[in-house]
Amino acid sequence: MFVLVEMVDTVRIPPWNFQRKLNDAVAEELNKKLANKVVYNVGLCVCLYDVTKLDDSYIFPGDGASHTKVHFRYVVFHPFLDEILVGKIKYCSQEGVHVTMGFFDDILIPPESLQQPAKFDEAEQVWLWEYETDEGAHDLYMDRGEEIRFRVTDEVFVDTSPTGPATDAAAPGQSAAPAKEEEGEEEEKKEEAPYTLIGTICEPGLGLLSWWNS
Repeated sequence: MFVLVEMVDTVRIPPWNFQRKLNDAVAEELNKKLANKVVYNVGLCVCLYDVTKLDDSYIFPGDGASHTKVHFRYVVFHPFLDEILVGKIKYCSQEGVHVTMGFFDDILIPPESLQQPAKFDEAEQVWLWEYETDEGAHDLYMDRGEEIRFRVTDEVFVDTSPTGPATDAAAPGQSAAPAKEEEGEEEEKKEEAPYTLIGTICEPGLGLLSWWNS
């Protein structure tokens, strides 16, 4: 679930931190920059593990800060495929069951990966498993806040780096402001998570813990 990733970065230390030990100042700046951030194709950065090498520091003209090339290892949340994890149901929607780990919320179990047969209760906004017994079907609800065991089947990284402004010019005599406003609204609606895990519970032993403990 958690891995150590070797990284290299140039860290800028402002002058008011020169009285501190270099390692402490570097650790603080690295955590400010990386903690709780997703690095593309790497995972969710959690915290600094250690600094393995510090190169010489330099002060450039016009900038009173020092710049140090740092080799370090960072703790990253990046489960491997087929790993079994336990989280809590955050909410349900037509897209599937959304799961949270507490520190990471972008986990989705799509409808086809639920225990089958499954159906979505529109009134309760919850998915349920129509469990077949000798006495007939018994509905097992996937309620919010319930602990759920799932297997990671896929991961999706999305590059959310800022893009340049649109180059389409407005027609003569027309204002581009309304179009820009509409584009902004669409972008907000289409905003994607930089890192998403896809899971499944369509296997024996997976699903709500309460299903298998009782």
